[in-house]
Amino acid sequence: VQLQASGGGLVQPGGSLRLSCAASGRILRIDDMGWYRQAPGKQRELVASITRGGRTNYADSVKGRFTVSRDNGLNTVYLQMNSLKPEDTAVYYCNARVLEIGASYSMNYWGQGTLVTVSS
Repeated sequence: VQLQASGGGLVQPGGSLRLSCAASGRILRIDDMGWYRQAPGKQRELVASITRGGRTNYADSVKGRFTVSRDNGLNTVYLQMNSLKPEDTAVYYCNARVLEIGASYSMNYWGQGTLVTVSS
């Protein structure tokens, strides 16, 4: 299973970006999907997650500004980021818990990371 993230870049404070992450491989089912981020010198933290049924969870720091969504048919998770702040600057990683075809249990997979820089 591979997760391919895209959509990062440089944006001014107050701007918007949309991240996408598509999973591919021998996928039977994807359970939770989400986004984490890691800023320089800091630990990786959860940004937002979404269950297969669409229930969402957000870090307090992004509530009201970020929206996580998914397309189960495309095995893709999205993160719409609005009103971006300099403190949102980080490498963003997508995550998915995947049950592969033929497997007995789900496993956690990570994307390669995409850099988001918020700066004027």
